[in-house]
Amino acid sequence: MPESRKPASPPGFDADVLGRIAAALERLSPPAPGPLDFAAAEAFVWYPASTRLAPVARVNRVDMSLLKGIDRMRDILVENTERFARGLPANNALLWGARGMGKSSLVKAVHAGVNAGLGAKAGTLKLIEIHREDIESLPELMTRLRGTPFRFIVFCDDLSFDAEDTTYKSLKAVLEGGIEGRPDNVILYATSNRRHLMSRDMMENERSTAINPGEAVEEKVSLSDRFGLWLGFHRCSQDEYLAMVAGYVDHFHIPVDADALRADALEWATTRGSRSGRVAWQFVQDLAGRKGVRLSD
Repeated sequence: MPESRKPASPPGFDADVLGRIAAALERLSPPAPGPLDFAAAEAFVWYPASTRLAPVARVNRVDMSLLKGIDRMRDILVENTERFARGLPANNALLWGARGMGKSSLVKAVHAGVNAGLGAKAGTLKLIEIHREDIESLPELMTRLRGTPFRFIVFCDDLSFDAEDTTYKSLKAVLEGGIEGRPDNVILYATSNRRHLMSRDMMENERSTAINPGEAVEEKVSLSDRFGLWLGFHRCSQDEYLAMVAGYVDHFHIPVDADALRADALEWATTRGSRSGRVAWQFVQDLAGRKGVRLSD
């Protein structure tokens, strides 16, 4: 029987060179994501390019007591979040409406308040921010969160979609209808200036060019329907605006005469052409700077 021999190497073959190439490619490849220590922080930011959840050492938020004029929306969202945090059924929430009225501030404040009130389980409710442009990676994020002992609020601020944008389908599948669906330990909160997550001009344009105008926008409009909670935020009154300003002034102990404060705050809102929580905060920052008061918790 002929003796078995190793096949001859092809002409020009250099095993050492190929080995060095393979080692270089391995160094260039991103490392596989390891287990994440969710106990390291209360909030994280999702970066899909590196499949990384970056811990946030200090969340940029205000105390819930400083959010004025949104009592009903606050109470509903707190109750929904408390149920979810305790493992009971709860709804995904869409906070929509006027700009600067505290939608994203409320989400962050509710997370902090509910988390602190969980007793022995305090700190087990995590807040994860996903950027609007990364919505398409939601299924991948769900895979990372599924089955962990923590509960997660996945939060997307200023969510809306353009006419040619199809990434909303990833969100739609996660909210309802996907083969896996949303994990039991995950809930989604989103804020938007648009009730149906798309502009009126887009809806009118699709109606005017479609064979069946009713069906043309049904798919995108049905996306907002999949949020069980719709919380509407509307422009505040003058009294509510002044209450917001007074709340900030009292909280940060800014020395100012009440009559002068009212006149200055109203003039500030007039120059901005609107009244909102954001305008109130911007005025207070200006006032504190003029008074030499540092704004810190």
